[in-house]
Amino acid sequence: MADDAGLDAAGPDERLLAEADALYALAPGDFTPARDARARELKREAPELAAAVKGLRRPSVAAWLVDQLVRHDPDRVDELLQVGAALREAQDALSADDLRAFTKQRRQLTASVTTRARALGRQLGTKVSESVAEQVEATLTAAVLDAGAGEAVRTGLLVTALRPAGVDPVDVDAALAVPGAAGHVAVPVDGSGDTEETAGPALRVVPDDPGADDRRRQEAEDALAAAEEALGAAEAELEEVEEEVEDLEARSLQAEARVEELRTRLAEAETRQARVEDQLADAEESRDEQREAVDAARAERDEARQRLSRWT
Repeated sequence: MADDAGLDAAGPDERLLAEADALYALAPGDFTPARDARARELKREAPELAAAVKGLRRPSVAAWLVDQLVRHDPDRVDELLQVGAALREAQDALSADDLRAFTKQRRQLTASVTTRARALGRQLGTKVSESVAEQVEATLTAAVLDAGAGEAVRTGLLVTALRPAGVDPVDVDAALAVPGAAGHVAVPVDGSGDTEETAGPALRVVPDDPGADDRRRQEAEDALAAAEEALGAAEAELEEVEEEVEDLEARSLQAEARVEELRTRLAEAETRQARVEDQLADAEESRDEQREAVDAARAERDEARQRLSRWT
């Protein structure tokens, strides 16, 4: 059909990118039903596009969280990526001491953005485990160190987390919902920024950040709030489990008492059975003796009748 023209052209189709952008903005649990429903809607007018939409993969929790971070806090992601770009440009001219200082700054900023991502996950109703947080931080680190990974993060179309690849470029196409989508920029949610990527002010790499202390304090407060929330949830869950254990212990004691009662009753029944079996054996012996006595008496009677019949 004419509506499907362009799907085979070089680079991803803009319509597919738009469909994917909308789908990957959804919560993980909503992704699959929304994808399938949209594919059905497109099937009549644009069957090839419908098939491409149907083939979109559900993102991992870590990838989804980075995708949402790009949409909800694009300025912070841009700040991180700009620092990475500036460091890559300046690293050849820096001394070892400066490189160490800048690397520390980069790690602190990456950890800060990861903390923000965890807070965002909670706001969006998704629990973020330590494992997921580690994958998010690894993805952000890869984005800082590798320009291609940074472009992949900006798409908001990650389906799997990224990992720094050292001196080799990061394989981003394998992690993207739409291969070749690098260069696409995720549409921010309302109030989070402009829909178009802006270059922003020129970034200069400096070892000291005047606002770093305030940000770190805020990050520490966010981390404390997250830890207290996690502790509260863990304590509530522990209380429920302890109540369940107490209930099961009580039921176990009741069952044990019932088993002991049944064992006692079984022993008593076995004793009664043995006594009845002894009585039965005695009764059977008496019966056999009595049968012999009856047979003997009957024989004597028959003999007496014969003698009497000879005299009559």
